[in-house]
Amino acid sequence: MIVYQATRAEFTRDVLTNRIEATIGSAFKARLGHRTSPSEIASWRNSMRYMSDALQLADTPGDAGVAIEYRVPLTSRRVDFILTGTDEHDRDTAVIVELKQWSEAEATEKDAIVRTWLGKGHREVPHPSYQAWTYASLIHDYNVAVQEGGIQVVACAYLHNLESGDALNDARYAEHTARAPTFIRPDAQRLAAFLRKHVRRGDHDRLMYRIDNGRLRPSKSLADELVSLTQGNREFLLIDDQKLVYETALALFDRSIEEGRRQVLIVRGGPGTGKTVVAVNLLVELTRRERLALHRASVRQSQRRCQRASLRRRSRILSWGQIENENTETRSD
Repeated sequence: MIVYQATRAEFTRDVLTNRIEATIGSAFKARLGHRTSPSEIASWRNSMRYMSDALQLADTPGDAGVAIEYRVPLTSRRVDFILTGTDEHDRDTAVIVELKQWSEAEATEKDAIVRTWLGKGHREVPHPSYQAWTYASLIHDYNVAVQEGGIQVVACAYLHNLESGDALNDARYAEHTARAPTFIRPDAQRLAAFLRKHVRRGDHDRLMYRIDNGRLRPSKSLADELVSLTQGNREFLLIDDQKLVYETALALFDRSIEEGRRQVLIVRGGPGTGKTVVAVNLLVELTRRERLALHRASVRQSQRRCQRASLRRRSRILSWGQIENENTETRSD
């Protein structure tokens, strides 16, 4: 789902005529059925002017595509800004830009986590580069139109109010900034060069329409990576009743597919009985079968980090809990 979609020329006109936030707000109400907060409207008013300047500085073609507030597959999160077109090699490309209003940022000792002022205090949040990259990865790994259509998805972050990028570009975050660079206020020329590199010509293939209407299915590369991570790993071996529950769940799944109906299986067990091990193994197998599967758990934050580290080690596998919200808890039996 996309809230606002236009050509680069139409977007620029909406910004120059001081109606961009009203236009996005009206589209938001029409598509989501409710109004958004005054703070989000203010962020549109502020950020979209900076993006318009960046596109003009990059000489982005007027027929390039602009999409604002695109919902990321399998989550409730939205991509702030997407620019579509073709690069210098005529490859279809979608550039994700994660926009932040931050005026300060501090490094932490946690992987891909920084500290900034949000609301009424300092909070730890995902690094903007990590956030942008995870959105791009989800779109690539779960959208058939992207996978089979050869659409490149690249990402960056733009913190147009931030004067110093020392904390965000600290060496400990090098892995993440290499995947999706972070640009700050003095980096307007660098951001323009990045945009120009990936969108040299206009969007003549209706890329966002294809992405927005693309069927959701896990990519083979994602499935292979999950399988390789869990096979032979003692943390994910099924023993005794765990194996019985796992095979029973798969049998019920197969039967429900054959009969064209939905099936619910509730697994009960006390702490330490292996419910999470069963769930992770089911996630891997269903993903291998090219079925959409998610593992959501209302566990302690420390346990959630441990599970995430097990799946993410030597990998680019994502943790949906981190993408959604580190503090959001959901029920899972």
